[in-house]
Amino acid sequence: MTSRVHRPSSVISGGPARSALGLALACVTLAMLTGCSTEDASCGGGEYPVMTVGGTGSACVSNGDEPPKGYVRYPEGKVPRHVGDEWDTYWSTHTIDENGKIIKAPDAGM
Repeated sequence: MTSRVHRPSSVISGGPARSALGLALACVTLAMLTGCSTEDASCGGGEYPVMTVGGTGSACVSNGDEPPKGYVRYPEGKVPRHVGDEWDTYWSTHTIDENGKIIKAPDAGM
């Protein structure tokens, strides 16, 4: 008499672990192809970052709106895009004074 063992399809296909690996690889590939980053963005979609005048604080403002009182736009080409990027780090020790000049931030300990 011959006995047959029926295996569930999850055993044959590699099961949930194989599916999770495939999903992870697909997500990484998609992020690379679309230029997406896994870094935290400074602001959400439809917003731009602004900084406090004379300090290192920042906020996000809806596109099309002007910065609120006490805030100013970052200078062109010096806008932080992601938390910890070159300009985010720079602006943690620099600020813009009331005359629009870039200066060392008073609270940067320098």
